[in-house]
Parts: sequence; structure tokens; C-alpha cells
Amino acid sequence: MRIVLAEDSGLIRESLVGLIGHLGHEVVAAVDNTGAMTAAVDGYAPDLLVTDVRMPPGFSDEGLRAAVELRARLDRLPIVVLSQYVETVYVAELLEAGGAGTGYLLKDRVSNGREFVAALEEVAAGGTVVDPEVVRRLVARRRDPLAQLSAREREVLELIARGRSNAAIGRELSLTDATVSKHIGAIFTKLSLDQSAGDHRRVLAVLTYLRGGP
Repeated sequence: MRIVLAEDSGLIRESLVGLIGHLGHEVVAAVDNTGAMTAAVDGYAPDLLVTDVRMPPGFSDEGLRAAVELRARLDRLPIVVLSQYVETVYVAELLEAGGAGTGYLLKDRVSNGREFVAALEEVAAGGTVVDPEVVRRLVARRRDPLAQLSAREREVLELIARGRSNAAIGRELSLTDATVSKHIGAIFTKLSLDQSAGDHRRVLAVLTYLRGGP
């Protein structure tokens, strides 16, 4: 099995390359950012992509977002997300998109190397391997979409509900206009408010906030 590995920690990256090689598979590219990951997938056409969630430059969810974009373009590419974090915004989209194998494993809950490589093999063969904690978070997200908002995003949404403009929100929270817009975009995404709703997304977000959920 030929694998592209994307992991920003050099120590973890080298350890995984050694482990995967020791257990009979090949890491054809080991990279530390999403641009290099995308280029490696396009260049090597691997049997499997393994990626972290938080990667340069923002260390938020770049790795997972890039994986979702790759799956949209290469729907037969098996993907395993390996992270310390559960990011529910895009993982549901990744699990639902395409017909290829998908995995989401938490670094501190993988008990040993053989178990890890066995999970990679299962996903490469078209299976799905998802840590139970990830499943729990996904279920909670469907029950309460507000639970996935960060503390700052909740503050922004509360001010939207109070009728504040973007400029007023920026002044109150000492944020730039661009940062406020970024937070609002994240709120719309996390609340599954599609762009087709146009300006109504702001109203729908407020209604979700006032209801405290769906």
C-alpha cells in the first residue's frame, strides 16, 4: 500500500513513516502542510491519504478541509484523519462524500502500531473506521448545532442577535472587520446555513441561537 502522510510534527511524522514501513507499507510522501499534501496526492496517486486536522498556516482545521476538497475531486481516494482533536464541522461531510474508505482516529486512543496499521488497511480496502468519541461528538452536534461553536463564535452570534453590525461587533470585541467576517462565515458553516439562503442566513443563525438548537 502506498501512502501520502500529512503531519506537521516532524517527530510524529518520522515515527509514523518508520512504523508504516516496518509493517509492510510505503509512505511515498511525508509532508507538513496542506499545499504539499495536495501536490503529493496528485503526483503519486496513493492508495491512501493520512492527514492531521490542524496544520499550517492557521493550525485550525486546514488538514481536514483539504481532505474534504480532495474527496470532492477524487471520490475514490481513501482518507484517514489522525488527530488529537475532534472537528465535527467537516468530518460529517467527509464521511458522507464519495464511495471510498474513510477513517477518523484520535492519536491518544490508538493503542498500538499494529492496530493503527490494521485500521489503515481496512480504510484502504473501502471500510470505515471511526473512533467512538468522534461518533459521540457527531451525534451531539446533530442534537445541538450550537455546541460546535467556539466561545468567540458564540460571542459574535450573540451580538448579531442583538442587532449589531459587523463594524459594531468588531469594535465591541476589538476585532478587525476581516476577523469578524471570518467568524460569521464559520458560524454559517457550523450551523449548516447554505449560501443559497443569502442574507437570510443572518436571520436563520439568530433564530437557531434563540432556540438554543434545532
